[in-house]
Amino acid sequence: MLVVVALGGNAILRRGQPMSVENQRVSIAEACVPLAQIAADHDLVVSHGNGPQVGLLALQAASYEEISEYPFDVLGAQTEGMLGYMIEQELGNRLGNDRAIATLVTRTVVDPTDPAFDDPTKFVGPVYTADEAQAMAERHGWVMKPDGADVRRVVPSPTPLRIVETKPIQWILDNKGVVICAGGGGVPTTRDPVTDLIVGVEAVIDKDLASAVLARDLGADLLVIATDVDGVYVDWNGPDQRLIAGAHPDALNPDDFPAGSMGPKVRAAAQFARETQGTAVIGSLRDIDKMFAGTAGTTLSAARSGVEYRP
Repeated sequence: MLVVVALGGNAILRRGQPMSVENQRVSIAEACVPLAQIAADHDLVVSHGNGPQVGLLALQAASYEEISEYPFDVLGAQTEGMLGYMIEQELGNRLGNDRAIATLVTRTVVDPTDPAFDDPTKFVGPVYTADEAQAMAERHGWVMKPDGADVRRVVPSPTPLRIVETKPIQWILDNKGVVICAGGGGVPTTRDPVTDLIVGVEAVIDKDLASAVLARDLGADLLVIATDVDGVYVDWNGPDQRLIAGAHPDALNPDDFPAGSMGPKVRAAAQFARETQGTAVIGSLRDIDKMFAGTAGTTLSAARSGVEYRP
């Protein structure tokens, strides 16, 4: 069975933690325990988020005012290599380094006319107070929006259409390797309308939506969207909070869930399940055995009807 696992940002850095290499190594090492468990029995592709890391690199680049700021496609490639290396190292130490594990810097194609370019929504970088955010916006021309009680920078997040490197990913899988790719949703690119060449664009791709596209094009059997909660809830933190056990992909409206967190995960899982007749699960990596058995997480599948809740 081919499994694509999209690691949430919490698997790399917990919210509020200092963005040190050591903190990221510890979190990644923990995430690689269940990943190794999957890879022992199945073909595995791993993607991951990069919001905090790419935002920090952008902030660091902006601090050198005599040098032009690095564009987000270049920063995305940097984080794919950096985080992919750490996942590769920790996963290799779990699986045994005789197993082929490869990190690929992959490009994700988007439509240059996507309306997302006119409405930035993707959070990147650290959190700020309202006063700090206003100062950063004035200094760098950044767009800032509320993220819970804090404020963060936002950049465009256009819809991913395809991953350019699908063929080399498949070649590695055919040779029994584990692939780490589409990190941070992949390097954002589009085709130049004049030259027809692939060029980078100033954006950050949603990693869950990119993972759904990747899983679709690879013919994956299962898409696992790993997060820091045990599934999708309705009325989260409200008096009628309920955990969804499973649903048909058309039975859930992604717009009913927070746009900065669970909404894109529901959208990606539903998209994969609808387009492929495969299965997508949203939940915690700690429950990976139970998610495979269908007794944990939230499962989206065209084989289900309506919405089912856990007792």
